[in-house]
Amino acid sequence: MGEGRGTDGTSQARPRREPGGGRRPEAGPTARGADGGAPPAAPLRGLDAAGGLAALRGLLDRPMASYYLLISSAGLLLLIGLTMVFSATSVKDYAEAGNATTSVVKQAIFAVIGVVAFWACQRLPATTYRALGRPLLFTAIGLLLVLNLLVAWARLSNTDSASIGPIEAYLNWLFIGGVQVQPSELAKFALVLWGAHVVARKGAALGWWRELATPLVPMVGLLFVLVGYNDLGTMICLLALVVGLLWAAGVRLRVFGALSVAGLIGVGLLIAVASLGAGSGERGAENYRLARLMSFFSPPDPEECKLTDCYQLFQGRLAIEHGGWFGVGLGKGSLKWDWLPEAHNDFIFAVVAEELGVVGCAVILTLFAVLAYTGLRIARRVDDPFRRLAAAAVTTWLISQAVINVGGVVGLMPITGLPLPFISDGGSALVVTLAAVGMLASFARAEPDAARALHARPPARWVRLLWAPLPPLPGRRRRTASPPAARGPVPRARQRRSDEQAAPRGARQTRARSGTASERRR
Repeated sequence: MGEGRGTDGTSQARPRREPGGGRRPEAGPTARGADGGAPPAAPLRGLDAAGGLAALRGLLDRPMASYYLLISSAGLLLLIGLTMVFSATSVKDYAEAGNATTSVVKQAIFAVIGVVAFWACQRLPATTYRALGRPLLFTAIGLLLVLNLLVAWARLSNTDSASIGPIEAYLNWLFIGGVQVQPSELAKFALVLWGAHVVARKGAALGWWRELATPLVPMVGLLFVLVGYNDLGTMICLLALVVGLLWAAGVRLRVFGALSVAGLIGVGLLIAVASLGAGSGERGAENYRLARLMSFFSPPDPEECKLTDCYQLFQGRLAIEHGGWFGVGLGKGSLKWDWLPEAHNDFIFAVVAEELGVVGCAVILTLFAVLAYTGLRIARRVDDPFRRLAAAAVTTWLISQAVINVGGVVGLMPITGLPLPFISDGGSALVVTLAAVGMLASFARAEPDAARALHARPPARWVRLLWAPLPPLPGRRRRTASPPAARGPVPRARQRRSDEQAAPRGARQTRARSGTASERRR
């Protein structure tokens, strides 16, 4: 059954009847290959480049894509940072104190504080950030003044540190009651909030020089001097932050040109004052800032300076060369054993290159690229000028600091001593960085599409209480008010004229006086 014979006597396949009443054709000779074997494989769908790009575009078009990209990239960088801090400090900590987890436990405590700061900052609205800008800026300036005065006093008294009451200053750090604080990190966040508020308030008036001169330029110049006296690298990061802020505001190019000239003059002066004891320099000694700059533009022979001037850079190059493509293995690097200076902080990227190789470095750089894309995406999508400017400034701050650090390690830029965000050891920098990312997360939830999606399907109430409240809905257009319902007869003053035009409100139609006065009084 199921077969019939053709005219030539051969059997032919008949289509079988399916339960629904239709017919399903059987596989005949045409379904096989030319050689009678198995049929050719159908091309796989969804695995081509166009399909992959379409799928990626679909994921990025989701309302909460910015938020998830931000917390995933920042979270992965934080985990990698804790791992690399443990790898870079465990051997030295065990040799000095007998405990390999001393530094990583301290960094983990600051990471927990930073996560709490992230949680608090993502719950705050834009109005709160506007109000916090000026107090934070004045606090940072006050701490920087105390730091610089104490450091100058230590220079005059030929000591390493100076103290006044419970406050002690050493180079770039203040110790307040045993708690180590770096005021320049707080100055970055304060400048973002205050600068974005001032620029958003001025708006299109920024095209005039007098609007920049009051109060943006004087305050930024004071902050640059206070920060750059001890830490030139952080001052350059602040300069990049201001450039990103003004670029997002649409300032004209000639303003950028004038500010660039003023910035270069200021950097030159801050390099010169290192001979007077600024930063870690000493009066009468070689200007270490100038030496670093000259060694970058005219690098000496490594065989001649590897034990003196370019020792740190030489050891970093050895670590990168030793790592190769895939590294020697996590925790198996050898140059961190007190060979590479500041292996846990400024040159932790060299430790990553030695232990994880080019692949590990590429992963970290990719995560920073995702963070940069997400920050600029948030700045482009939000509709509030303050949010847009603050998001662009924070993104410029984090990415420029990462570029300066990595460029200094690999030799593409001069060494400035800036830490690598999320990765390097440092409590103040990690807490402030996570707080800034929390502000970006708040802005990501306030994107128009994200806000509408969250209000359309709001999470549970306990989630909103424990994690983040619902963002405000974007502004809606006011609908035209419908005319009020008729209430009795229309007054004579508003009656339609014969030409279909309403009489002006309050206008009285002319009435001809008729009759005597006594009749009118009736």
